[in-house]
Amino acid sequence: MKNTRPPNYSFVILTLILIVIDTILAWISSTIFPALGFGVISLVYIAVPVMILFTLWYGAYGAIAAYAGTLAGSGLMISETLAQHPDVAILWALAGLFQVLIPLAAIRSFGVDVSMKNPRDYTYVILFGVIINNLIGAAWGVWTLSLVETVNIGDAFWIWFIGNAVLCILILPLALKLFTPKMERTRLYVKNYWY
Repeated sequence: MKNTRPPNYSFVILTLILIVIDTILAWISSTIFPALGFGVISLVYIAVPVMILFTLWYGAYGAIAAYAGTLAGSGLMISETLAQHPDVAILWALAGLFQVLIPLAAIRSFGVDVSMKNPRDYTYVILFGVIINNLIGAAWGVWTLSLVETVNIGDAFWIWFIGNAVLCILILPLALKLFTPKMERTRLYVKNYWY
């Protein structure tokens, strides 16, 4: 049975826990797998598929955590330039928000079953959770980063997009298929955006 109860304090605690997890994963991604010469861009940004999973399971609470985790974990804690320009860091971190909100909005709007029961579900997850969201996130992130750092925009875009898309295609469909049925039975599963 899916949860249809309105949010309560449990969702505040959940959001804080997700922020900590997302921040740690973003920090690990940016420090262990940096794309040298490309600012805070990571070759293997392990945080993004996890952030998308959290958002598909926990709705807008996962999206809030993705934004905060991106801002802190791979922005302010890693980049001296972004720490010196917090206004740009706030804009830059929207890339993480775009990368999770696009699949959330598409999947909720098109009535996709995130437990991946038919080929249609895979099509929407791949289109909106692997390709479109990462194209937009990479374009936004690289453009805002170029406001304060000298980066080769073309190379940085492709590093960001390909790294994220490969991880998402490998992790998202399988994780959704295996774990969504279990997540749907929890009290914290969010069917829409907020509850």
